[in-house]
Amino acid sequence: MIKYFLYPFLLLWMGVFTADAQVKSPDEFLGYALGSKFTAHDKVLDYFRYLGKAGKNVRIVNYGKTYERRELLLAIVSSKENLDNLEQIRKNNLILSRGQKITGKQFKQPAILWLSYNVHGNEASPTETALKTLYTLAEARTGNIQEWLKRTVVIIDPCLNPDGRERYVNYFNSVSGLKPNPDPMAREHVEPWPGGRSNHYYFDLNRDWAWQTQVETQQRLVLYQEWMPQVHVDFHEQNYNEPYYFAPAAEPIHQDITAWQKEFQVTVGKNNAKYFDQKGWSYFTKEQFDLLYPSYGDTYPLYNGAVGMTYEQGGIGAGLAVTTIDGDTLTLKDRIDHHYTAGMATLETVAQNADRLQEEFRKYFEKGMLVPPGIFKTYIVKGSNTGRLKRMAALLKKNQVEFAFGAEGTVSGYNYETGKVEPFKMERNDLVVNLQQPRAVLANVLFEPQTTVNDSNTYDITAWALPYAYGLNAYAIKESIKGRYPFMETEQAAVALLQRPYAWILPWNSLDDAKALIALQKTGVKVRIAEESFKVSGRTYDPGTLLVYRSENERLVKDVSAKIAAVEKIAKVAFYPVAGGFVDKGKDLGSSVYRALNVPKVAIVAGAESSAQSMGEIWHFFEQELDFPLTTIGLDDIGNLDINKVNTLIFPDGAYGDSIGEKLQEWIKIGGKLILFEDAILSAAGKKPFDIQKKEYFKDELPVNSIPKYLSRKQANLSNAIPGAIFKVELDHSHPISAGLGNYYYTLKTDDKLYEFLKKGWSTGILKPGSYMAGIAGEGVLKKLGAGMLFGVQPEGKGCIIYIGANILFRSFWENGKQMFANSIFLVN
Repeated sequence: MIKYFLYPFLLLWMGVFTADAQVKSPDEFLGYALGSKFTAHDKVLDYFRYLGKAGKNVRIVNYGKTYERRELLLAIVSSKENLDNLEQIRKNNLILSRGQKITGKQFKQPAILWLSYNVHGNEASPTETALKTLYTLAEARTGNIQEWLKRTVVIIDPCLNPDGRERYVNYFNSVSGLKPNPDPMAREHVEPWPGGRSNHYYFDLNRDWAWQTQVETQQRLVLYQEWMPQVHVDFHEQNYNEPYYFAPAAEPIHQDITAWQKEFQVTVGKNNAKYFDQKGWSYFTKEQFDLLYPSYGDTYPLYNGAVGMTYEQGGIGAGLAVTTIDGDTLTLKDRIDHHYTAGMATLETVAQNADRLQEEFRKYFEKGMLVPPGIFKTYIVKGSNTGRLKRMAALLKKNQVEFAFGAEGTVSGYNYETGKVEPFKMERNDLVVNLQQPRAVLANVLFEPQTTVNDSNTYDITAWALPYAYGLNAYAIKESIKGRYPFMETEQAAVALLQRPYAWILPWNSLDDAKALIALQKTGVKVRIAEESFKVSGRTYDPGTLLVYRSENERLVKDVSAKIAAVEKIAKVAFYPVAGGFVDKGKDLGSSVYRALNVPKVAIVAGAESSAQSMGEIWHFFEQELDFPLTTIGLDDIGNLDINKVNTLIFPDGAYGDSIGEKLQEWIKIGGKLILFEDAILSAAGKKPFDIQKKEYFKDELPVNSIPKYLSRKQANLSNAIPGAIFKVELDHSHPISAGLGNYYYTLKTDDKLYEFLKKGWSTGILKPGSYMAGIAGEGVLKKLGAGMLFGVQPEGKGCIIYIGANILFRSFWENGKQMFANSIFLVN
């Protein structure tokens, strides 16, 4: 009788044992040995979902889709007890991220470890590693792994950039043979343009964490902010001839990174080194990969209280196997083993230090609220341009940086525009960021006027202060000042005040106004631009202001007033109606200075000659920012342009040889507008019809006692280094290309190129001596950038050529540059 009573329990026990035993390894599930080929993204997802069902300690979370509609997901793996209390663990962790202590908990709070793989698509081994790592943790067959999972919740994102990775994998599979060819010259080791590193729009997602311009980053950061890990590891690949890199990081290290964060990087590094030493694997630390630029997968977590780290395995372009410069053969399996070992060693270190990690995490945010970093306690951004201020506020909100609007009185602060401490009056729409808040460090890093750099051999740009990027005047205050209102005061639409206006007027100040123009022109409304300032009905309007005349539009479209009202609602702008054409000051509204605007028909040149990053930034701007059509053409087709189909042609940054020249001359003369970005200008210099020459700088002869030594070769190059510095550009405000840009345009320069002033056109943006504002720029670079043209417009027949000598769309976070680009597209004839 007893045996029959126990039989169901025996079956249940056997079923559990069988289920455990049947959890398939990646090799078993995929049907090939991991590392013998690249795993397609859909197969990666299938295996993660499989472990989510078959493994008793894995949960799968879908968090979005890429631009190409590939699914984004991650796995959460921990002990059964932790997973049973997962939501409470998450909420407790958010309490710590507000600098508060957890009270009344019923279980021991684990640390959160987030592992991110394959943010660069052609650094392809990390995703394979994610499969092996999740399987090992899902199995949890050894006692040490079980103990680690009791002390940690591990979040595994197998691929941050599926679109780029699939681009790389599909290319590799299309050109590789039955067996991998390790010869570095083989086609499988040389990717064609644009390569798989970037996402759909050719953006580097590892430089997008803070700016969140790309849909993959936006969706991931929502989830990241809901979890706020104590440790984040970003798995990469570097040149396949390099050994493995792991923390601690190189200088420069931002001054706001804490002693504990640096100390724990060393702790992790030593444990990683222990396992690498046992296997005889080469590695390096404290070189090349620094902690400064705030938008990396290591620095962004660091500025959000975590210990962020980058791990780099040699492997870009290695395919399945490659012969290295040392004569060794590096295989995909080798790369997986190295990343897997580093990841597991890091998990061990996190588990062993879980309590300390959480306490230091809490203290990080507590200190931010009590003793904010740096010498400034408040940043105040003037509300002179509400369109760009709203976009800045949206960015701060995405990053959970607290802010408010409006303050009263007069205070003194560091003026970003003049570089001096000056008094100013605080006003209702000023944006106020008080640093006494949990995200004090991130806020300070994003706003600090000048980033302190101890070692200028940095991996990326050294200046990014938001007031310069957004073209908004701001002040840094040493006193603690708090805003009074949670929202900006906006001006209401005024269409209904007049039954039959003579005209509707829209000031041109932001991309919202460009969207309004696009919407009007789509409905057939004729729009004009004021090329000079004027005053009417007591309000002054600057050059670049848009006008819609009732009489000329009533012949073209029905119910102009209703169309204006609809555009106001969609674009969130306010038109100002006027009763007549007689103005208080300036030219009356019937003057020829109110020029009709053409509807742009835009094409961009794209191909191996183009910078993929530059082309992608322009492409993204048109599709995602403006929702405006853009035609992509090849370089070979530029001689066949039909002015009726393409009246605006863009050359992104790139090297085009002799292709830019006389074949475009006739097209320009009959009304074509040619826009040349950065090095595309060099391809046009010296050719007809281009009135452009690079400004040359001749060095003095090097004194004998100044000849550099080999040991100091890196420092010797610093005089000519410019790893992203900000310069003040003086604008010609009478030209439409400068409309809405404010007193100055602040440009991010990553090179030393400058141009001679135009003889046949207008040098609309120039650098003068003393233009340097922030960031690292060597002495030699500052001499070269002393005086010359950066932006210019050359008329040619009925058309024109626009020269843009700096990246005004840099990573899509340089907001003020978007205004200049919109001006170039829509306002300049």
